[in-house]
Amino acid sequence: MTPDSFVAKRMFFTKGVGVHRQNLQSFEIALRNAGIAQQNLVKVSSILPPQCKIVPARQGMKSLRPGAITFCVLAEQRTDEPNRLVSAGIGLAVPAKGEHYGYISEQHGYGLTQKKCSDLVEDLAASMLASTLGVEFDADADYDHRREVYRMSGQIVQTRSFVQTAEGDKRGLWTTVVAAAVFLFD
Repeated sequence: MTPDSFVAKRMFFTKGVGVHRQNLQSFEIALRNAGIAQQNLVKVSSILPPQCKIVPARQGMKSLRPGAITFCVLAEQRTDEPNRLVSAGIGLAVPAKGEHYGYISEQHGYGLTQKKCSDLVEDLAASMLASTLGVEFDADADYDHRREVYRMSGQIVQTRSFVQTAEGDKRGLWTTVVAAAVFLFD
């Protein structure tokens, strides 16, 4: 094995929701819904490797083999409180220069709508990338303002988010949401 063997060449996003009377089984169902339950998932931190291609989930899932060790950035949240809003989100910031790495952020929490979670994870990823690229920005400014600063710098080419939200089951069953960025090495 060479060090390059562990640098992902491709990545895809996926998300899911699971509901069950048992906490663990609701998580399993959420992973099934996301199409990654058959993997041995290993959570990793949030760097997008240089030149890592983002592919559609259906295409990426064709490369997965049941039982394989699969690296991912994973956000998950669970509740058994009726109507409690849960969210799990993944944000991505891609640098303009292909030889530089990008950032992936994850957030899981309560009470965030899809839009708020989406803005938050996108902002987190973009802010982390901007700080490593030396883009000056006011951390206290709202995200819409910072987003313009990031884009005007010409150093951040793309940001996006992938978010799953759900309200806790009305009967008090466990409700789990997951969002993941899954790395592929082929």
